[in-house]
Amino acid sequence: MEPSKTRTSFYRRLYVAWLIDRGGASSIPALMAITGMPRRTAQDTVLALADLDIDCAFVQAEGERNNAGHYRIASWGPIDHRWIEANLSQIKATLGYP
Repeated sequence: MEPSKTRTSFYRRLYVAWLIDRGGASSIPALMAITGMPRRTAQDTVLALADLDIDCAFVQAEGERNNAGHYRIASWGPIDHRWIEANLSQIKATLGYP
């Protein structure tokens, strides 16, 4: 049975937040490389983290211009990030990510 769009959207947000928090993908190009998401999907997913009360902030690189920098999770809000770690294989399988 195919997962619902609600589930995949939720899992995608959790996975992106987890990747940003771990430092492995703290930029849009890095998220695209790891997940295979199109740029617009990656951008929209990062913006949608606020819908889950996950506080994701863009940190401008010192001395750089034109949005050079990285994302950082300032607060997970009501989300238990340990659950993501414990269920990572299920999340990735549901999303079809490597």
